[in-house]
Order: sequence, then C-alpha cells, then structure tokens
Amino acid sequence: MSPNPDAWSSEHGTAVAAAEEAGALLRSRFPDGFVPRPKGRLGDVVTDLDVAAERLVVGRIRERFPHDRILAEESGELAGDGGGRTWLVDPLDGSNNVVIGLAVYVVGIALCVDDTPVVGVVHDPMTGRTWSALRGGGAHGPGGRLAANAAGRALSPAGPLLAWTQGHAVSRDDSVACALRHTLELRSRRLLQLWAPLVAWAMLARGDIDGFVGYRAEGIDLPAGALLAHEAGIALRHLDGAEFAGGFGGPDTGRSFVAGRPELLPRLLDLVSPFSPGTEGTHTAGTVPTGPAARRSSAAGTSPSAPTSGPRPGRPSA
Repeated sequence: MSPNPDAWSSEHGTAVAAAEEAGALLRSRFPDGFVPRPKGRLGDVVTDLDVAAERLVVGRIRERFPHDRILAEESGELAGDGGGRTWLVDPLDGSNNVVIGLAVYVVGIALCVDDTPVVGVVHDPMTGRTWSALRGGGAHGPGGRLAANAAGRALSPAGPLLAWTQGHAVSRDDSVACALRHTLELRSRRLLQLWAPLVAWAMLARGDIDGFVGYRAEGIDLPAGALLAHEAGIALRHLDGAEFAGGFGGPDTGRSFVAGRPELLPRLLDLVSPFSPGTEGTHTAGTVPTGPAARRSSAAGTSPSAPTSGPRPGRPSA
C-alpha cells in the first residue's frame, strides 16, 4: 500500500462525487418523499431512499473501479477480484432520524486496502458540506484542512462533550453497554446519541465535540469516520488503550473504541478502560471500577455500575 496520498486521488474524487450526487437525491425527497419499512426485529428502519442512494453510489464506484469489492449497507457484498480493495457504502447514515423528520443524516463512503482505511468521505445533504480524508494526506472540509486540535478549546469544568454509538447487535440490557453509557453520562457535560455515527465523527474531526465512544460499533460506517478523525489529529484507541485502526473486519467485539483530542485522551481512557475486554471477570454486580475515574466518582457522590461477567450477546459483523 502506497504511503503517498496522491495514489488515492482518483478514488477520492469518485467517492466525493458519488456522495454528493447521492446527497442531492436524498435532499430532494426529505422530509416527505420516501417510504419507510421495518428492518430486522430490533426496531431499525430502512427507506426507499436508502436503496436509491445506495444504487447510485455503488453504480458510480462500479463504473470507475469494476474489479473492486463493495460492501453496501442494504445490498451486502458485491465481490471483487480478490485484490484487497474494499469499498464501504453507507448511503444514508441516520435512517431512523429521517423517518421521524430529524434532519441529521449523511452519506458515508470509504475505501479500505485489506482492513486499512485509505479514503473516507462524509457528505451532509442538508447543508451541502463534504468532509473527506486521504491516508497520509490530511482531512479537509469546506473551509480547508481540518485540525480538531487547532482551536485549543479549554475543557468545560462540567466535563467533556462526548458522543456515543453502539452496534445494532447490542441488546438493550447488555450489562457492559449499560454501565459504560451510564458512566459517560455521569462524567460528561453531555453525551450525544445521534443515531448517525458518521455525523459524530465529522463533529469530532471539526473540533465541535471532545470525544466519541463506541461499543461494538458497526463496520460499514466506521472506516470513513475513523480516517477522517485520524487525519484531523484525533487519537483513536481501543477501550484498553491499544491503538485502534478503524477497520471494518472481524467480529464487532473488536470494534469498541474511544476517540478524542490527544490532550484529553488520558482522561477519556480513565473513563472507559474499566469496561475494556478482559475486565469482566474482575467485577461483579454492585462493584465499582477502581482507579482515578472511580475515585473522582466517589468524591462527586456517584457510583456507576461496573460491567458484570458473562457472555455478550450479538453477532459478528462484516
């Protein structure tokens, strides 16, 4: 894989054009020109807009790169020649928002070589803004290069402003997810749950929020957002502090992450590390995580629940 971002300029141009064309389609039919239907048994939805936008994006990619593999949110896999190049297409990230008339949704496209994101594009149809990144080439938006750290915004005394996402396979009573989310709500100024992870990634890359935490995140929209944030100077880690690459492969249990401005990372890891894989056997119901985060919680008069041991429900994601 070439470290030269110019090597991906053609792919980048194709992705940006496809995302913006799909965005124009979505915008032309929001908020009333679509038909929703249930998706699965866990309350998710899909609309004919998802399908139409996906068909458009996949068609543009297939025209330009006919031998590449494509994984699309609604239609699944279109096989490639085995060369290790995979496109990830989320044609409408935020379908649940669209159905209730909430104008918080984007188009997301990424290209990965093996499991490494090299191109990422996020387009907001409602504002017409596009944010994109090339591996090694930085992240850019309408105002130029993104640098989430440049503003040097001081952290609020009330705590960080965070966003949260969890994968579709995570059950409502998943003990780790519930305890982790509860801890974040107690220790943050606000915990945003947007139903559109790529919107949160773009906000983080722009410096609008301080951090983003994901638990068993979906693979389809992760690479575009993770690359955008990384190239804007955001630090990405697994919950235990190990480097997080933001790929789509493997089971969803490997896609729990924390991302934030580098100077805030120690504080964010302090919040999430008690919930990293391998800690389940060290806690039981009613116990409290130890360490600096727990001591701060105790001083504040709060005691977040710790994760209980036992298997995690769910299924692996592509």
